[in-house]
Amino acid sequence: MGVWRADQLAASAGTVLSSGHPALDAQLPGGGWPVGALTELLQVQSGSGEWGLLLPVLAQLLPSHTAGVATPTCVVLVGAPHVPLGPTLQARGLDAQRLLWVRTDTPAARAWACEQALRCADVAAVLAWLPQVRTDALRRLHMAAHDHTKLLWVLRPVQAQHESSPAPLRLLLASAAQGLGSPHESHVSILKRRGPPLEQAVPLCLHSAALRALLAAAQVRVSQRLHAHATVATARREHALDRLAAAV
Repeated sequence: MGVWRADQLAASAGTVLSSGHPALDAQLPGGGWPVGALTELLQVQSGSGEWGLLLPVLAQLLPSHTAGVATPTCVVLVGAPHVPLGPTLQARGLDAQRLLWVRTDTPAARAWACEQALRCADVAAVLAWLPQVRTDALRRLHMAAHDHTKLLWVLRPVQAQHESSPAPLRLLLASAAQGLGSPHESHVSILKRRGPPLEQAVPLCLHSAALRALLAAAQVRVSQRLHAHATVATARREHALDRLAAAV
């Protein structure tokens, strides 16, 4: 059994896969996502960057360059709130045809679907949205991921950070739209890990290069329009003052 000091970042006891974000890997035990363990991803609201965060590792599991090639590997999505945008995922290197979307509503049914998916040999990872889930159900999912050596991410609302959890790794993801840092950045706070607490959130840019270029171009256009409006307003104000001076 490995021994680690509480003031040091632990080495992973098993396999890890790089998150694809070097700044985040530097803060994760073993340098990546743990295979065979539950990772909790808490969010202020769904859609605050989870796909951008997980796309690099999912693309490792389901690379788009193997699209059309017979392969049993898939990633299961349980309770995803929105239909994944296939062309966007494909453009970022992920074979979207090998995503299996399981739709179910009740907490018990979602937990059951996750556990069955983790037991399936053809499943490489499970990504589950479980806004309401019992601690004992999370414990069973953690053990299933461990027993079958699977990647497992469970997405829950931020309020769950006050509840106990068997997850060895818990993260909080906040988007730039929620008032943190650069408009193109998201922030990942590490709430629980095998190692010392991380006081500062890790800033990450989760947009693709193409999207960043579009956002930057849009920001330039907005700045240009604001400058043009300010110039016109200044000219009108000076013209009004000149007319007033002439009248006096």
